[in-house]
Amino acid sequence: MIAIADLPADARIVIPHADDVGMCHGANRAFMELAGLGFVTTGSVMVPCPWFAEIADWAKGREAVDLGVHLTLTSEWQHYRWGPISTRSSASGLIDADGYLPRRVPELRARLDPVAAEEEMRAQIERVMTSGMRPTHLDTHMGAALVPELLDRTIALAEEYRLPLLFPRETESYLGVLELGPVDPAFYAERHAELTRRSAAFVDRFVMTPWVASAESDRTYRQMIEGLRPGVTFFSLHPNAPGDIEVIKPDLAHPRTDEHRLGQDPAFLRFIEDSGVVPIGFAPLLEQLRSAEAQP
Repeated sequence: MIAIADLPADARIVIPHADDVGMCHGANRAFMELAGLGFVTTGSVMVPCPWFAEIADWAKGREAVDLGVHLTLTSEWQHYRWGPISTRSSASGLIDADGYLPRRVPELRARLDPVAAEEEMRAQIERVMTSGMRPTHLDTHMGAALVPELLDRTIALAEEYRLPLLFPRETESYLGVLELGPVDPAFYAERHAELTRRSAAFVDRFVMTPWVASAESDRTYRQMIEGLRPGVTFFSLHPNAPGDIEVIKPDLAHPRTDEHRLGQDPAFLRFIEDSGVVPIGFAPLLEQLRSAEAQP
């Protein structure tokens, strides 16, 4: 296992992360097929989604599997939806008019009960653990768990469960690609400084699936890898094997299936190996966090 402390200060470290595992069968297939091949190193599961049980059964007992909890408080697709696992009460602010989690983060914030949201996040973490999985980190679907109304509670959950939290130091790289509604960057900088003081901050910046046409995908991903700067970059990927995502989200299926194709393409994997970047998962960050906790 790579120890970040042993790498040079100018190392270009990347966490190529498969978001949305458990969302559908194709997302599970993609992670199961790509993890360990040389690009995708880690991922996180969406507990409220219909296909969570499949990935939980697969991961159980596999010590090397690097999967965290993709804290899920929204349900964005048009016809493929999911609801909270902790409540069916509309008073929770977690149920929309159709009986599912809200579609967008601003919609969630408009009716949010922070106590109910914390209970839901805790229920998702607990379900992962009782399924037999050993989560390596926490991150958040559509940024919902990091809105100002919830950030302190999410940080407290990460501390309670002794898990690294995806919370990039360069918050503009994260907030700039999400639709959270009004936020104050200074609020995030203050919270990140406290995590840094406690040796609980790990990621410098955030980049994401570029959502380009298939003909541009290989060139675009290579350019993104070549452009990585020193430090730790979280690369939010959304790989999906073909077969179901084309029905769930027809207009954005191809970038997901392109990532599935690239993640097993020998030429692309050779490029990653020769690029000089250092791909890691969250397992070494988890070890680093718990080692820091053990220090007097």
